[in-house]
Amino acid sequence: MDLSERQRQLLKAVVEIYVKSGEPVGSENVEKEHNLGVSPATIRHEMVRLTEMGYLKQLHTSAGRSPTSMGYRLYIAELMKEKDMPVSAEVSMKESMWQQRYHQQRLLKEAVKALANKLRVLALAVDDEGDIYYSGAANILDFPEFEDIDVARFVLSLFDEFPTLQEIIGKAKGEEFLHVLFGEETGFEDMGPTSFVFCRFKSRGEHGGVVGVIGPARLNFPVVMPYVKYTSRLIEEASRSW
Repeated sequence: MDLSERQRQLLKAVVEIYVKSGEPVGSENVEKEHNLGVSPATIRHEMVRLTEMGYLKQLHTSAGRSPTSMGYRLYIAELMKEKDMPVSAEVSMKESMWQQRYHQQRLLKEAVKALANKLRVLALAVDDEGDIYYSGAANILDFPEFEDIDVARFVLSLFDEFPTLQEIIGKAKGEEFLHVLFGEETGFEDMGPTSFVFCRFKSRGEHGGVVGVIGPARLNFPVVMPYVKYTSRLIEEASRSW
């Protein structure tokens, strides 16, 4: 379903406001923070249309709206622009990981630690033998989405449940280098408000795995995605030393 340019810009505005605030977005928020050149009444009308088309959702009749996974996917594919990683971040991550490049386990531990520290989210890596490495578990508690104990418990239990984690990873289709999975697409109810961004990496021979981050569905994708890609490439580069 094709969106008009005004609807595309409105969806982009709603996503970016919601990522920052975590609160349902109303037409007055959009008018105040983004100059779309239209009246609040027009913004309200277009938000209703975007809701009817499945890009936005409204949990309560009096509340504003938030993006659906369909809305996020259009934003990621067509509306957002990835941010360049600071050179200082690239250098510090490579330095910390490079010291461990001769040992796969130490390298993956250092990779998730660096990713969690830079993005302030939960980072994890899984190799093809089923070993799970993670860092930054406490970071998810900074997000209101994880105040729901069932959501937090389910995500943290993934570190002890490789078959479940493997099933979730397996839901990513296609040959893309980077994958984004939204909780509501996984079939696990308690993952509903979350998202999982990861890249597959290949090491020597047929071995490999995945590395990525888990956070709320409203992750700051323009920032998160370049970091995950960079980490995956560093793992592949370092694995040539094994």
